[in-house]
Amino acid sequence: MQRVKVVSISDFTHPVMADSSQEVISEGRPTEGSSPAPAAPAAPAATAAFAAPAAAAPHAAPSAPSGQHGFGRGQDFRGGGGGRGPQRGRRPRQSEHDDRENSDIVEKVIFINRSAKVVKGGRRFSFSALIVVGDRKGKVGLGLGKAGEVAEAIKKGGAAAKQAMVTVSLAESTIPHEVTSVFDGAKVMLRPASQGTGVIAGKTVRAVLDAAGVRNVLTKSLGSNNAANVAKATLSALQRLRTREEILRCRGIMVTPRASVPPALAPAN
Repeated sequence: MQRVKVVSISDFTHPVMADSSQEVISEGRPTEGSSPAPAAPAAPAATAAFAAPAAAAPHAAPSAPSGQHGFGRGQDFRGGGGGRGPQRGRRPRQSEHDDRENSDIVEKVIFINRSAKVVKGGRRFSFSALIVVGDRKGKVGLGLGKAGEVAEAIKKGGAAAKQAMVTVSLAESTIPHEVTSVFDGAKVMLRPASQGTGVIAGKTVRAVLDAAGVRNVLTKSLGSNNAANVAKATLSALQRLRTREEILRCRGIMVTPRASVPPALAPAN
């Protein structure tokens, strides 16, 4: 009966037929009287393959910057350097023109009313907004907007008020003369005031006068306190104002500036 001698070299195992008088020789433990086993190779091919990328890492090409063709985290995948090419001059929108033209116009909400309509499934609400706009330089307008939402009603009211702006006559920071106006049940009286008096008025009348540019005035509401009627009565009173030059021009009288009179000579002693 023969024995099998196993010789292990590196990662390979190869069976070898031997005589029965010989013993099994394992790697690293040679028997007496036998020659030492040959040394294993220095570095297997697999180990050298894993070490090659580490040695070549310092000489690797730098990664693509953000915005170019790259696949790193946080990088832009758009082509052409991450941009859309040279931008052509675009035309400004109509809303941008309106904002530039109306940049000095103030807009105030006087009153918001909610109305409900009873239908089969419940109640349906709608809103109306009374808006006043002006440039505080003698131009003022009043508008009413209606919609299913408050924001849309305010937007419609503001647009209607800007289209209905009128010019009123002012005397610097006050009004030229006293005036009283009536609209339905509302009656509003306006009286000029001296510098530093301020606007003595209620909420609705104050909003209209402030949009028109009046800074010193005395007012009194003598009738109904309905916001829409009071605002319209106030606007009607402002439209009835006339300056001295306008009245004389309507009468056909030419207004000539007065010549400056030299001061009287002092009597000689």
